[in-house]
Amino acid sequence: MNTRAAQDCADLKSLIREVPDFPKPGILFYDITTLLKDKLGFARLIDALTEHYINKDIDLVLGIEARGFIFGPALAYRLNAGFIPVRKPKKLPAEVLQWRYELEYGHDTLEVHRDAIRPGERIVICDDLLATGGTAKATAEMAKSLGADICGLGFVVELDGLKGRDKLKDYDVFSLLHYEM
Repeated sequence: MNTRAAQDCADLKSLIREVPDFPKPGILFYDITTLLKDKLGFARLIDALTEHYINKDIDLVLGIEARGFIFGPALAYRLNAGFIPVRKPKKLPAEVLQWRYELEYGHDTLEVHRDAIRPGERIVICDDLLATGGTAKATAEMAKSLGADICGLGFVVELDGLKGRDKLKDYDVFSLLHYEM
């Protein structure tokens, strides 16, 4: 779905700083902190994400640690939904569901409170970046195991050349800004 708000956000790329050779030589890092500090740019970004999900009756927004904690709560507020943090291990105080998943270079683990999602609740998963799709897929699998109805996965930036979207074919994937690799 290509919403008008998403089309209007194409110029937000000018607010993202490109840092060559970070975190290692040959990598071009897209630094969103320069977008975050621009009050109009940040507002337009949240407005565009909201427009995509506003008519989907969302109950919860899940934000993936750490940058999903920036966008997720703002989106949840605008959708009149709750916010659920998806964390790295040993960060949540109550009983957790731990989800171990494979990455291209090894494995990682995510956690969410076991009582965070009730069966049938309509959710959106939110993060800053869709790269290879491993973390987003793991988050979706974890949420589904708790009975969530996944209405979509929303990202600020998608690195199209890494084909992360291919791992998420069962879901509505929405990214505001696209970069070729």
